[in-house]
Amino acid sequence: MVGAHGWHHGNPRWFWAGRGAAHARFSHAMTNGQVAVIDIGKTNAKLVLVRLSDLSEIAIVTRPNTVLSSLPYPNFDVEGHWNFLLDGLSRFHAGHGIEAITVTTHGAAGALIAKDGSLAALILDYEHTGPDEYAADYDAIRPPFSETGSPRLPAGLNLGAQLHWQFETDQQLRDRVHHVVTYPQFWAYLLTGVFATDVTSLGCHTDLWNPFDGVFSSLPEALGIADKIALPRKPGDVLGPILPEIAQRTGLPARIPVYCGIHDSNASLLSHLVAREPPFSVVSTGTWVIAMAVGGKPVILDPALDTLVNVNAFGKDVPSARFMGGREHDIALGGTPPVYADSAHILDVLTQATMLLPAVVPETGPFAGAQACWHGVKPPLGSGQRCAAVAFYLALVTARCLELVGHEGTVVIEGPFARNQPYLWMLGVASSSPVVAMDSTTGTSQGAALLVAAAGNYRTEKASCSERKRPVVPVPDEQIRNLLTSYAREWNTKVNAG
Repeated sequence: MVGAHGWHHGNPRWFWAGRGAAHARFSHAMTNGQVAVIDIGKTNAKLVLVRLSDLSEIAIVTRPNTVLSSLPYPNFDVEGHWNFLLDGLSRFHAGHGIEAITVTTHGAAGALIAKDGSLAALILDYEHTGPDEYAADYDAIRPPFSETGSPRLPAGLNLGAQLHWQFETDQQLRDRVHHVVTYPQFWAYLLTGVFATDVTSLGCHTDLWNPFDGVFSSLPEALGIADKIALPRKPGDVLGPILPEIAQRTGLPARIPVYCGIHDSNASLLSHLVAREPPFSVVSTGTWVIAMAVGGKPVILDPALDTLVNVNAFGKDVPSARFMGGREHDIALGGTPPVYADSAHILDVLTQATMLLPAVVPETGPFAGAQACWHGVKPPLGSGQRCAAVAFYLALVTARCLELVGHEGTVVIEGPFARNQPYLWMLGVASSSPVVAMDSTTGTSQGAALLVAAAGNYRTEKASCSERKRPVVPVPDEQIRNLLTSYAREWNTKVNAG
């Protein structure tokens, strides 16, 4: 376990490297430009056009991030995404104009590139359990938590475990691989032909990065890829202009700059780092719910509780905790569309103490290993009561995550849970904190767009970010608040009793 006081908080020596003539040539000092953001989440792939002057989303197109079942293992639909993105870039530029492109993606993914620039292997879906087959062998070579801040996770959630499994099951693969890149930089590579990694993606429980010293961990050497993994670049670095064939395919100007890119949760965090004074926490919601504390209380992170060290866009370590909240939401609602939970539904759940106890997805989160169950009358699918009870559950798990990372100050909610009123109310009560709900469709896309601001000098966009601040979620009336407090206390008592 790692104590917060012992963490490195300076810029690692590599962090401002790579900003030479090529960077200066292709950078734009943009304050009003329109940025196309490639945003690949675990559930959906998106292309979003963001206007930098106010971070408004001018246009958005999405497609499901369907996992392909083709052999030899479940993999991401790279070709389908690529055609979708190129078509979207063409339409966005024709309709609105594009001045720059950047990328944000989910973590736990990377690409193995062959000598000819093609994929040496399909990009593995991190939920595939194949890597567990060699868990003991991998555990023998993976660095400890004290070196990487990465908890040991199941399936392919540690990128290092994916790579180890792929090399073990395909003995010729290592020789075919000439470059290893993290997932945002794979899309940037397709656009520019430039190989890179970025520290926010390397620092996302990959086991490949030492966030305390700002260097690769011992794992790339152990995996035999130390000379193949691309060097990390600052997320706001320009990798280059688009390739000529991309310009021809999309109609984009040949000098359009492509920025290195960033891990999605850290994209959500970035705009708040430049606009808010610590302490505060940002909760990025989607398939994964990631709680990230900035300037909070000193804590000892416990990897067994799915806490970890993320690395933000400035190269600094961020104590974080997570659970698969979006997936849990969908499972608990049984695939039915969410129903608006009105005051009567909320009161019904609170007065009857109808509770969902963890964990709906037992493989991850602070309650990993626990089996979900209902306490009290189980509300029917499709009911407002069911939606309210599930929202309370998600808020209480989020509050536990915030506690684990030493949260203090305001809690900022990004993503779809920012529109879930029962969730916001319960989180405010359970965390004893003011809650701010951002109203963007995709906070990740807006954060990623900031990479373009003033050639990566993010702080020049502070005024624009400040415009995104929203009022604190109103406190419910005293009756509701008292019931929420009692409900949270009883939920925690039941959970702690095991």
